[in-house]
Amino acid sequence: MALQGKRIILGVTGSIAAYKAAPLIRLLVKQGAEIKVVMTALAKEFITPLTLATLAKNPILVDFFDPTSGNWNSHVDLGLWADAYLIAPATANTIGKMATGVADNLLLTTYLSAKCPVFVAPAMDLDMFAHPATQRNIETLKSIGNHIIEPASGELASGLEGKGRMEEPENIVQYLDNYFTDKPLLGKKILITAGPTYEKIDPVRFVSNYSTGKMGFALAEVCASQGADVTLVAGPVQLRAKHPNIERVDVESAGEMYEAVMSRFYGVDGAVLCAAVADFTPVEVANLKVKREKDNLTIELKPTKDIAASVGEMKRESQFLVGFALETNDEEANALGKMERKNLDFIVLNSLQDAQAGFGYDTNKISIMHRSGIKREYDLKSKQAVAEDIVAEICQII
Repeated sequence: MALQGKRIILGVTGSIAAYKAAPLIRLLVKQGAEIKVVMTALAKEFITPLTLATLAKNPILVDFFDPTSGNWNSHVDLGLWADAYLIAPATANTIGKMATGVADNLLLTTYLSAKCPVFVAPAMDLDMFAHPATQRNIETLKSIGNHIIEPASGELASGLEGKGRMEEPENIVQYLDNYFTDKPLLGKKILITAGPTYEKIDPVRFVSNYSTGKMGFALAEVCASQGADVTLVAGPVQLRAKHPNIERVDVESAGEMYEAVMSRFYGVDGAVLCAAVADFTPVEVANLKVKREKDNLTIELKPTKDIAASVGEMKRESQFLVGFALETNDEEANALGKMERKNLDFIVLNSLQDAQAGFGYDTNKISIMHRSGIKREYDLKSKQAVAEDIVAEICQII
């Protein structure tokens, strides 16, 4: 519980998403954090100060002076008190003022006085979020060190569907928890591949496999949460990389993934090759849809470039390389052979013989085998938990 004992200011602005401040405070308090809430005047129209004060167990601050006693609410003292300043929800108006240094309320003057990391969770309609002015303001906040917790996509208060929903409270708390957790991979650059590849037959058909990319994306999120700068080379999958330390590179074919990996491997500390790259690709790709003119169709295939073998050949002593083996028979022998041939530091083995493991599931069951002969076996777990086990193993060898 990295938030235990942390002092957090929660800034609440005038958005319909202000109702999420209540469960957000509850979750932060449950994690052991001490919360002080600063509201804008408009925020009080969406949720009452009494509700938030009850949950935070601290008086709510809105004005520069307490109107009942005349006491001064010092934005300087608040800025010095806090370990983190979280503004959630953050409207387009507040984001614009933060970006330009406007200080016309207590929330903004506290922001300008804060000595702690600042986290901003935007909430607005999709057109407001996508507007060039808003995007410019967000980039300005990023450039001066603020942490932007990207909004989610979904149904908005306007009735429209799109990006602009404030991230859910539990995800915001996880973001803060990750930030304050010890980061054994801080300063490391890691390349990760994920998902399948599509090898075109014609404009509408392709050769592929059942990979969803879930394991690779989980690995990217865990590495990033532990401080690494991650380059995620992803095949065609319907997943979203959430962590700001993840740079996503989208590819489609094995050839494109090969080029993306080979051009980037020299600049990283290591790589985890989790993608299910096609071993074969059609010799010829038809420009037009192939019509059914007879019962049998023969497609000639050729081998794709072996990414793991190529990276293994160029790997420096200072770099690490982790691979995966999904096997259906002779699992250990095949995995050990692959590890040796491709110069891997260790290999992650999972078998299609294990129930709820492998492609398509949210769970996985793995073994990790090292070149030194060390072997570790794990029970069936969520892919998030499996990713944590694999990253812990990486931390042991770097």
